[in-house]
Amino acid sequence: MSDYKPPENVRRFFERLASLDAGGRARLKRAAGQPLAECRGSLGLFYSVLPPGVSNHEEETYFLAATLFPLADGGGQGDLGAALRRARNDRNAKGVDRRMHILLDSDAEQLSFRLRQATSFLQSCRVGVDWPRLLDDLLHWRSPRRHVQRRWARSYYAE
Repeated sequence: MSDYKPPENVRRFFERLASLDAGGRARLKRAAGQPLAECRGSLGLFYSVLPPGVSNHEEETYFLAATLFPLADGGGQGDLGAALRRARNDRNAKGVDRRMHILLDSDAEQLSFRLRQATSFLQSCRVGVDWPRLLDDLLHWRSPRRHVQRRWARSYYAE
């Protein structure tokens, strides 16, 4: 959706991540898929880019986004469903369809592993990720109405 405007703290977070040097990005990349509590060597770095006002409850989600950020280029438009749809072609359709199905059914505990796979796949296909949109979606992943999952499914499956 081209009219999406990220919240200020989300926008600021990705500006700070984008300004990291290659060493900082590599430290975050090595922590991809790990929970914040098990992270070694990048806690200080993470908290230096975390904007003020992020709740303790949201820190884990911000950490997930920070560790995925070095895995794929930004600049994408739309949600992750739209990005995966752009990466889908005749040769990989079956695998990408399966990947999307599994991703949509992921609970919060499985999500970091599935997203690490998805973002690496998007990078291999040269499809950018709208990082602020992804973080905003992840912050709402646990909604009982599953509005994020429904929107991703609509973006991916609806033609």
